[in-house]
Amino acid sequence: MRVSLKDVAERAGVSIKTVSNVVNKYQHVTPAMRARVQEAIDELGYRPNLTARHLRKGRTGIIALAVPELGNPYFAELAGAVIDAAAEHDFTVLLDHTRGDREQEVLVSQGFRARVIDGLILSPLELEAEDLRAREDDVPLVLLGERQYDLSYDHIAIDNIAASRTAVRHLIGRGRTTIAYLGARTDSANRPAHLRLQGWREELTAAGIPAPESLVGPVGGWDRWDGAKAMARMLDAGVRPDAVFAYNDLVAIGAMRVLHERGLRVPWDVAVVGFDDIAEGQFGAVTLTTVAPDKQAIARLAVESLLGSLAHPERPGGRELTADFRLVERESTLGRR
Repeated sequence: MRVSLKDVAERAGVSIKTVSNVVNKYQHVTPAMRARVQEAIDELGYRPNLTARHLRKGRTGIIALAVPELGNPYFAELAGAVIDAAAEHDFTVLLDHTRGDREQEVLVSQGFRARVIDGLILSPLELEAEDLRAREDDVPLVLLGERQYDLSYDHIAIDNIAASRTAVRHLIGRGRTTIAYLGARTDSANRPAHLRLQGWREELTAAGIPAPESLVGPVGGWDRWDGAKAMARMLDAGVRPDAVFAYNDLVAIGAMRVLHERGLRVPWDVAVVGFDDIAEGQFGAVTLTTVAPDKQAIARLAVESLLGSLAHPERPGGRELTADFRLVERESTLGRR
């Protein structure tokens, strides 16, 4: 038989209202009373009816997270962090996979799931500003990632330029002077990767090191194969960098495979830095130095921003919220200085 609030109240010797205040995490309950009620909850195995709680507020208790590629370990790890952050607020997360396709991103952002979700966290690749300006759905929206739109939606990201400069500065500090960038998208200056490319250029320029276009490796995507192809094209063109900064860890891993096949040793001949700090980077024959975004902070900021919009719909959006990052040094850059 399902344990009710009344059962908990009787066990704790308090009112049903007091139990409700504890369950709903209201602040004005004394620590002693909270502990007393929590003990009764634990003893009886009480579980709140979250569906009923959300329905009383006119909500479903579900938020959506739409990412380009669930097969990409970064997005999988980020999704896990968002699920954990939402669970702390008793919300469930519905996952959508857009494949980085503009039409699908438009469909998601326009609210085709509006009847079943309370809000949307979206990491877009191809979505344009005009797509968002045409949005009629009033479900709260929070944006993630490198794309910047200057619109009335909160945007959560790390400082991609500063992070990239940190990575390149590390390579320069290891004595590298011919540093390639793999992962550029040449079809549009605003596509994802442009901020990391900008950071690469800025740091090389600040150090007085040339940044010719021959050291920029364009890609059609950001998977292992894309990194392998970009690295092979660069080497086939006679360009021999002594370091590589890659848009993400998958591109870096693909590049490292080609370097190995060509007889170039990582890190002694070519040092490599990735971006994202996915778990795979720790288990190769040579572990990968990488920029590690604080995924937990990104998830927490996104969920809190979304729920804040739900609680205060009159609050203006358009905030730029920044999570931290750090450089994780591993074997792929531990060669010569």
